[in-house]
Order: sequence, then C-alpha cells, then structure tokens
Amino acid sequence: MENEKNLYSMKQTCIKTGLTYDTLKFYCNEGLVPNVKRNKSNYRVFDDNDVEWINSLSCLKNCGMSISEMKEYLKLCLEGEETIPKRQAILEVKLEELENKKKEIQKSINYIHWKQNFYKDVLEGKVKYFSHLIDTTKDSH
Repeated sequence: MENEKNLYSMKQTCIKTGLTYDTLKFYCNEGLVPNVKRNKSNYRVFDDNDVEWINSLSCLKNCGMSISEMKEYLKLCLEGEETIPKRQAILEVKLEELENKKKEIQKSINYIHWKQNFYKDVLEGKVKYFSHLIDTTKDSH
C-alpha cells in the first residue's frame, strides 16, 4: 500500500493532465504511455513520471505532431541519451512550423486590430468609410 500513495487512477490522471478519459485511453492503447501499471483490480494506474510524460504528449500533440510522429519520438526517448540529437532535430522542425503559424496568427491579429480601429474611427466620424466590395463614392445626400 505504501507505493500506491503516488499512483493515480485514469480519472485522477485526466484531471491532472487535462486530457479526456477517451484521449488518455487512446494514448495508452496506442502504446504512447510506456510501462503502464495496473492495480489489483487490473485498472490502469499512473505515477508522477507517467503524468509528466502524458503532459509532454499533450505538448507534442499541440505542436502538431501526428500519432506516428509521437511514437517515433517516444521510441527515440526510450533508446536513451544517444538519440538526443535526433530528438532535437524533430523538435526544431516543429518549432519552425509553430513560429510560422505564430507569424500568420499575428498578421491576423494585426488586421483585426486595424479593422476594429477603422470601424471605430468611421463611427466616430474621424474617417470616411470605404469598402473594397461596394461603391462608397456615391453621394448619399
């Protein structure tokens, strides 16, 4: 019973990691959580290291990794320190992709800020309204 203090049920692990039960079960069934332990009732249980790894899986997924890429990354992790350069290369590619997405998102945010300010200025009478879709040059008097 001493060891069970730091073992968490599926539900507890879901709460700790923010994953749904189905997602955690899927990750386990796909072999993405190695060395899954079982309690006396044969239910999966997770220790603190498992929880940290599951949090890493969530991050990798959010980085745009596919399940097969996550499996490859896990395989390299399990092979030990000598695979660090390969893991760095994988993460570098994902970082570059994320940086590009961030630039695109920032462009969209900038556009929305500009458009909101334009609308505010039009409504306050500071600038004349124009549109690229309709003719606004007609005199409305």
